[in-house]
Order: sequence, then C-alpha cells, then structure tokens
Amino acid sequence: MPESAEEIHARVTAAVGADGRLPMPPVEDWDIFPWEVVDGAMVPKVVPPPADEEPRRGEGGVDCFQCAGDGEAIRIWENDRWKLNHPPRPGGMPLVVWLVSKDHLDYADMSDELAAEYGRLSAWLCRIIERMPDIGRVHVCRWGDGSEHLHVWFIARPARLSLIRGSMAVEWNEMLPPPPEVVWRADLAYVAERLANHDGWTLV
Repeated sequence: MPESAEEIHARVTAAVGADGRLPMPPVEDWDIFPWEVVDGAMVPKVVPPPADEEPRRGEGGVDCFQCAGDGEAIRIWENDRWKLNHPPRPGGMPLVVWLVSKDHLDYADMSDELAAEYGRLSAWLCRIIERMPDIGRVHVCRWGDGSEHLHVWFIARPARLSLIRGSMAVEWNEMLPPPPEVVWRADLAYVAERLANHDGWTLV
C-alpha cells in the first residue's frame, strides 16, 4: 500500500534534513516553463510572437512509439482497445499511470462508444486509486502537446501533505524522493488487478 504522509516526510528529511530543500528539477530548461530569473527575481517570460505549431511525436502515426510498442513505459493492464502503462522507474508521487488507446488517434478523434469506455475506465481508475490508503486525490491530466497518440495521465498525490496539491503534481513527482520500489510495484499490481475485475486483464 502507498506510504503514509509520515513515511514520505521521513524520506524527505532523510534526504535533505529537517530544514533542507529538495533539489530543483530542471524545469528552467523546459521550453514551456513560463518564468525566468531577472535581476534576482522570478518573473514571467516575455510572450514571443505567434509561430507555426511544432509537430508532435508520432504525427499522423509516423514513427509513433506507442504504435511500435510502449517505448520505455511498461504495460500492466489492457483490454481490446486500451492499455495502462507506467514509467520505468518510480517518481516522487505514489503512482503515475497512463491510459493509452491502442489505436493511433487523438483525444477528439474518439468515437462516442470509445469516449464512453474511456469515461468508465477513468472513473474506475480514480475510484481504485483514491480508495487506497494514504492517497489524497488522483489528478487526471491530458496535455496532448508532446505526442499525438492519445494518452491520459493519472497522478496520485499523497494525503495530508498540504504543500503537495494541485497543478504542480508533475513538478513534485520530479522533486520528491521515490518510494521503495517494492511498495511502488505492489501498488501498481494492486491497481491493475482491481481494474481487471471490471474489464480486461492484468499483465503483472
């Protein structure tokens, strides 16, 4: 089961001390990071003039790593139309998984039937993960700018850590020290097994 807030806080303290700060992830290297430091103050970047949209990975199904396999991601559940993947290594948040369509399509390309199935799977995943001990919420995120192939993030945040909430979930996932791998793998297997009780089959 996921670690408690006390266990997570103890890992942070062990890494940096009671008054220490976690190392900064390289967000300043991200093209989309909206702030920069000017004269010692963090300020919003200047908005550049309009330009052509950059092509996404796998545009039109060409060289799509999702179609070719799963890239570095590892599949833990599937049915005939969907797969559930996780990153190859744990991050700082208790769980991060991606619900990915097996067919190459974008979010708006889903048929009504596929969208209805996506809605059911999303609700089931949120129920399963949020009912695990020490999970506060599950953030469901779809950005769609990096890869054309439909993939939706499910990010579980720990309960009772007031600073670790909201839209900075991805940044906290990069900053927090990861949980023990045995705990992380057991939690992934738990989610896959419970989802398979509704539909599809587990692969772990």
